Amino acid sequence: MAIATGTVPISLALLLVIPTAAFADDLSGRLANLETAAASAQSAADNGWVLLCSALVLLMTIPGLALFYGGLVRQKNVISTMLKSLICVGIATLMWAFVGYSLVFSEGNAFIGGLNFAFLNGVGGAPNPDYSTTIPQQTFMIFQLMFAVITPALITGAFAERIRFPAKIAFTSLWLLVVYYPLAHMVWGKGGFLNAVLGGSIPALDFAGGTVVHVSSGVSALVCAIYLGRRVDYHDLPTPPHSTVLSLIGAALLWFGWFGFNAGSALSANALAANAFVTTHFAAASSMLAWTLIDWFKNGKPTAIGAISGAVAGLVGITPAAGFVSPMSAIIIGLLAGSACYVMVVEVKKFFGYDDTLDVFGIHGIGGTIGAIATGLFATRLINPIFGENPVGLIDGNSSQIVNQIAGIAIAALLGAVGTFAILKFVDVIIGLRVSPTDEIAGLDATQHGEIAYVFDGPPSGARDSTDILPGQKALAAVRMK
Repeated sequence: MAIATGTVPISLALLLVIPTAAFADDLSGRLANLETAAASAQSAADNGWVLLCSALVLLMTIPGLALFYGGLVRQKNVISTMLKSLICVGIATLMWAFVGYSLVFSEGNAFIGGLNFAFLNGVGGAPNPDYSTTIPQQTFMIFQLMFAVITPALITGAFAERIRFPAKIAFTSLWLLVVYYPLAHMVWGKGGFLNAVLGGSIPALDFAGGTVVHVSSGVSALVCAIYLGRRVDYHDLPTPPHSTVLSLIGAALLWFGWFGFNAGSALSANALAANAFVTTHFAAASSMLAWTLIDWFKNGKPTAIGAISGAVAGLVGITPAAGFVSPMSAIIIGLLAGSACYVMVVEVKKFFGYDDTLDVFGIHGIGGTIGAIATGLFATRLINPIFGENPVGLIDGNSSQIVNQIAGIAIAALLGAVGTFAILKFVDVIIGLRVSPTDEIAGLDATQHGEIAYVFDGPPSGARDSTDILPGQKALAAVRMK
């Protein structure tokens, strides 16, 4: 039988085309699966990183800040001071779940969010693409909660040793509603007035909370210190801390946890997180050395309290800038923060005579202000092209960013000052703010909580007789006899 002309070449072509098409379909499917697997792996890595950072930021409050503050106060007020940090965890957590997260991160207006996420409605395993496309919204929510926990806890250092515990609870609850939630929405929330990427009228840069956390808490702390007045036994000279060891351990935990605070704010396990990690460490180290050297030169001896104060000042200063500046710029920011905060704590506070017990304004208020301005100076698109191809900070050629940063600082300071004064006045009228002079002298541990930090079998070493017992033990005995 004869074969038609051209039949063999056509058959051969079909034999070649059909497998090629099948191979192309298979390759396309494999590439799609590979992209899905890569995206899943990136999401898992980012989720794990941000959850870890959430735990690190919680570590900053308890036990970090609690130990840092607890060691700096006198022995009769250790429990009271540490408990103020602990109680902030409970108050801020429940308020965040009920309305806080929604008021900060759901869409509202330029100054406050709405109630779309109230009681965590719709906050689950799916990402919220407005803030991150790779982590569950629930992970984003818990990470941001830890910032709301530590911010009011910072303020407690200003009125330590003299505020009533019920007043502290009322103040914290109202301060979160009146000051923190609106400011956090303005800076980080979609459509916020100061949001640099999601529709803000004034694009103020704040990577991890220079204005939201530190300027607001620092200025609020100053208002608290002035409103409550000096402690009854306050002197112009610093009150010696009862345990430098506790404070040193607390500062070390703060330094450790701060990597979660700053690097976690990248919301991804990426190069930006690495830069924030590095700049955080470099700024803390340079600030610690700056404070130590000034302290050494001025007083003839370097002190551990000075070193840890300098480290915290550097951590505060780099917070708004960590994801925008280079490591070398971070060193400069640390040197500036350490030097300026030293002058504020040691010289300016003494000159004006206000009793900011643990120097919250001198370190957080001033350090946060320096860091926010330095962000506008040193931010560069080589580190974070937040404005696309446009320059970011002054060294990039964007001189207007300094103005934006100052505007952000001014708004944070104004809201913190006015809101805090109004809250203090309200709480003072309703339940009273300050303990009685008798209770203050005896110590808040015994009079407010019925506890003392340290129990000894007999008189302390060096006591002259059995009547030379610690004041806290006497006060506790008196309280239990009532």
